[in-house]
Formats: sequence, structure tokens, C-alpha cells
Amino acid sequence: MRLLIRGGRIVDPATGTDGRRDILLEGPAIAAVGADLAAAADRTVDASGLVVVPGLIDMHVHLREPGYEAKETIATGVRAAVRGGFTTVCAMPNTDPVNDRPEIIARILAEARRVGLANVLPIAAITRGSAGEELVDMAACVAAGAVAFSDDGRPVPSDAIMRRALAGAAAAKSLIIDHCEDRVLAAGGVMHGGRASARLGLPGISSASEEVMVARDIALAEELGARVHIAHLSTSGGVAIVGQAKTRGVRVSAEATPHHLLLTDEDLRTADPDLKMNPPLRSASDAAALVEGLRTGVIDAIATDHAPHTAAEKARGFREAPFGIVGLETAVSLILDRLVAAGVIPIGRFVELFSTNPARLLGLAAKGRIAAGADADLTILDLHRSVTVDKSAFASKGRNTPFDGWTLVGGPVMTIVGGRIVHSAPGGSVP
Repeated sequence: MRLLIRGGRIVDPATGTDGRRDILLEGPAIAAVGADLAAAADRTVDASGLVVVPGLIDMHVHLREPGYEAKETIATGVRAAVRGGFTTVCAMPNTDPVNDRPEIIARILAEARRVGLANVLPIAAITRGSAGEELVDMAACVAAGAVAFSDDGRPVPSDAIMRRALAGAAAAKSLIIDHCEDRVLAAGGVMHGGRASARLGLPGISSASEEVMVARDIALAEELGARVHIAHLSTSGGVAIVGQAKTRGVRVSAEATPHHLLLTDEDLRTADPDLKMNPPLRSASDAAALVEGLRTGVIDAIATDHAPHTAAEKARGFREAPFGIVGLETAVSLILDRLVAAGVIPIGRFVELFSTNPARLLGLAAKGRIAAGADADLTILDLHRSVTVDKSAFASKGRNTPFDGWTLVGGPVMTIVGGRIVHSAPGGSVP
């Protein structure tokens, strides 16, 4: 299959490209990039007036399979991903059984191949069963296909075990993705501790519960010369700690989510379980610090932390409902509308945050760029398309979103994975 993308504006920071080009895809790879390519193709897509970017990568997704298929499956999750413009998703290990060994990695990869939509890259647990006690066999997990390690919502409490984990990941040439939360400090909290929690009479989670763990794990990484990636950063203090560490040359990176960038605890006018997530929505000053961190480069990536739950689970009430919201089908339009169209960040920075930097952090040399020989993973964006979030139409099983009904400008209109068109938006601008 030879697919020609004609006349789009290519925005690719990895190659320094921002201009009108054609792209010829041949099978799973990019064959050529240039102006007015004279090439025979089985199909031609007219991308005039649209923006073509390297396939978007989400570093933090909960696909729930195996074990929690009532919430999401690999099939429904990757269908949501390609509808949202993502060509690659990284699957967190909090499954049942926990993804802590090669045979579970193989099971996830086999199901992803069977579905055949987005690339699925498993993230293995740091410790057996994510129990925080015994390290997994990191070398074996990497050999099986794991791209990183995380105990995610059950962060490693022991300083000594986290130190060993960072050293082990470095030896395996891999990455620790770190949910930074002191669970003793956060115990019992259901939202950010502040004026809003006091008004609602709900127990709060302090910013310190995140910041002490960010500081601990950066200190350990600095001592070892290892890499650490801070997941879903949410506080201004956390941004400051990461920024200061980067100036010292520490090998630290960080991600932020659209909901922490665009919402605050004051949006909890009522105790709506669709606004319950961990880390919680923080103050307006925290959100502003996160946006500034995106703008200045302290924060390296945007990830969704896509966390689907059943309607029955979220209907338990705010105190009892599980943490988490879905994000695969809303993230791109939210950031295009609220940050790119608003002039906060340019479209090139958007691409860095969603593609270039995730590919670099995960060691995906053939992704995150548009060049001959690279993987034929592309996302085509219409920066002027009107998008109304409708959770009832989601491909994901999860409907737990606070963005239902929002009208946004900008969104994905075509997703191409391995040279195949896996999603084309109904009524989109691409013929």
C-alpha cells in the first residue's frame, strides 16, 4: 500500500520542518518527504489547509485489560486512542494480574496486534504485584517489550527499594515513570486541600504529599545518575523542584495532564465524581505554574492519564467513587483550543509535548518525526474544526469526563498507523 499525503503543512520539530510538503508512505514506513512529490500511489489524501504531525504518543493510559474489562478493553481503548489522534499509547500495569512479568506483557502485545489499531507499548510494574517490596526482573520485561516501569497509583514507599529500582532501570536502559505521592500524607483525602475542600466539607490532599516524593526521587536519581520521569505533575512546588533539578543537570523529565492544566479545585462547585482524580485538581496558581512549565520546557510531555471507570462505580458518590477520568478522546482538542489557539504555546510546542518528546523519552527512534525511514505514523489536524465533546459518543467504555458539552476549536481528522488509515473523522476536512 502506497499512501500519498498531499499538500499539508508539516510541523515536525524533530526535523525542523514547518511548511507545505508531501509525504509518501510505503507500507509501515515513510518513503519520501518533499515538495510536490511525483509518485504513484494507491491512494492520495488531500491535506491542503490541514496540519500533518508525527503520530501522537500518550505516555500514560489505563487500558484495564487483563482483569478489568468492564471498565475498558484493549480494543475499546485503542479505538478511543485513534479517534483522539493518538497512534501510540503506553499501557499502565495496574491490571489483574498486575503486569509484572514477561508473559503478561506478551498477552497485552498479542491482543494489541489482534486489534490492529494503535501501537500499544506496555509499561511493567516496578515491584511484584505493585506491592512495593520485590523488584520485577527488569531485563526480562524489557526483552519482552516493556518500554518503562511504574507502580503508578501504588507508589513505592521504600527509599531503598526506589533507589534499587532507579539503578535497575538504568542498567536495563529503561525509564521509571513515577506517581509521586506520599500515601501517608494523602491518606483519607479525596480532593485538593484548600478553600474548596473546606466549603464542600471533604477531606483534602496536601500539595506536600506530591512534593516530598518528587524531591525524594529526584535526589535518588541525581545520586545515581539515573533517569526518572514524574507522572501527572500537579503542583507549583513540584514544577519548581523539577525545574531546579534540570538546571543542575539531573536526568529528570515530567508530564502534565490536560485536566490539571485547564481545571482547578474551584471547578468543584458540587461534589461531582467526574472531577475526582489523583492527583487531585489543584489551585489556580498550581494550574498556572503547570502552564508556565509547559511554555518554558520544564514539563516535557502532555499525557492523558486516561482512567475509565464504570458508571456504577462513579455513581457511588464523591467520597467512595474511584479516582480518575478518561482523556484519549478529548486531550488534543482541549490543548489546541485552550493553549494553541489562545497563543499560550505554538503548534510546534504542541507537537513536542505530544510526540517528539515522548518518543525521545521512551527511546522510540523511529517515531516522533516525519522523515524517510521513520515509522508511517501520522496525525492530521484541522486547527479550525469545531468539536463538541459528547461522552455518549465515546469509543471508550468510560464516560467519566468533566468536559462533556464543551465546544472547542481544533481536532484530529485522520490517524494513520503503520501506513494504514485507522481513523478518519466523520464530516472531517479530509476526503
